[in-house]
Amino acid sequence: MNQASKTETSLSEHVEQALAVSLRGCEELLPRDEWVKKLQRHERTGQPLRIKLGLDPTAPDIHIGHTVVLNKMRQLQDLGHQVIFLIGDFTSLIGDPSGRNSTRPALTPEQIKHNADTYYKQASMVLDPERTEIRYNSEWSEPLGASGMIQLASRYTVARMMERDDFHKRFHGGQSISVHEFLYPLMQGYDSVALKSDLELGGTDQKFNLLMGRHLQQEYGQEPQCILTMPLLEGLDGVDKMSKSKNNYIGITEDANTMFAKVMSISDVLMWRWYTLLSFQSMEAIAKLKAEIEAGRNPRDAKVMLAKEITARFHSAALADSAEQDFVNRSKGGIPDEIADVHVSGAPLGINALLKNAGLAPSTSEAGRLVDGGGVRIDSAVVSDKGLKLDAGIYVVQVGKRKFARVHLSA
Repeated sequence: MNQASKTETSLSEHVEQALAVSLRGCEELLPRDEWVKKLQRHERTGQPLRIKLGLDPTAPDIHIGHTVVLNKMRQLQDLGHQVIFLIGDFTSLIGDPSGRNSTRPALTPEQIKHNADTYYKQASMVLDPERTEIRYNSEWSEPLGASGMIQLASRYTVARMMERDDFHKRFHGGQSISVHEFLYPLMQGYDSVALKSDLELGGTDQKFNLLMGRHLQQEYGQEPQCILTMPLLEGLDGVDKMSKSKNNYIGITEDANTMFAKVMSISDVLMWRWYTLLSFQSMEAIAKLKAEIEAGRNPRDAKVMLAKEITARFHSAALADSAEQDFVNRSKGGIPDEIADVHVSGAPLGINALLKNAGLAPSTSEAGRLVDGGGVRIDSAVVSDKGLKLDAGIYVVQVGKRKFARVHLSA
């Protein structure tokens, strides 16, 4: 029997529940046995654990892919723990090299301030603002100064830094690595020291940086934090991670009707992945719903429930109901459960050429007539402009009542 199993054989119901909440949808929880001990200490003393999530304000808006870790924070917050929403205004000046094959352009202080102004407001749509500690890492990073930075850098070796996957690939690929990029994981790790965090959350691409926090806490004589990584949410196409650059995202500030329609456009397979990572329903309730679908219930029912839950979270229950009715009115019965995926190149591409190349119209002239007649919809919205040009992205295209395709448009 391994150590984790020994530790978990006599867990109380409260700790078992907290562990289950922690593990729901997560990629890794490291070290699991240490997290169990922290949960047991919380139960014994009543002292909340300090749970940290850091986000660099590299863009002014958050999409629902970012809310995967925010959802986990909210779940842990509801268990009585202290969550810390850390805005990386200092680390944004460096630029996170995670997953990059080239040096990331640093943002200006003005860009960072502009983006940070919206970050917490948007995150508060998921977190309870009354129980959230908001911090900026410039509080402790700027006072370090040159001497403090040198001392911090002495606590990690170049050899260990080069074990990092993206640095390793760039070095052996002959691509440049700027010295300042080594500072990013060090500064993110130092955030954990400054905040005395018990658990740090992040995406799977942040694992190296999260482990750096454990290392530096030990260097500074603190109890090391545990780390919990969450998977990167697949976007509307069900293939690539959600990203604005791939136009497969749902922004949390998008209007209710658009948000609802976009959720309805995802595949049935992706729907269950989104239920696990985005829904606040219990896993038992989701399993029951899935069993009903497998027994013959229409999958569309489950997708509507998910679309309404997500839309209500960022708007209201009334607007979610209204968005459902709008979707029904626009699509005259909705989008079929199974839609063919069609790949078309040449973006930006005119709507007439897109319909022809996707096999939805026999010619560009016929496509134009379909548009004139109001028979073409993109993401449930009627197309009225024959001169419309579409950028690269994924679009659910409907022609007439029965022709549908999920068009993947590339350059």
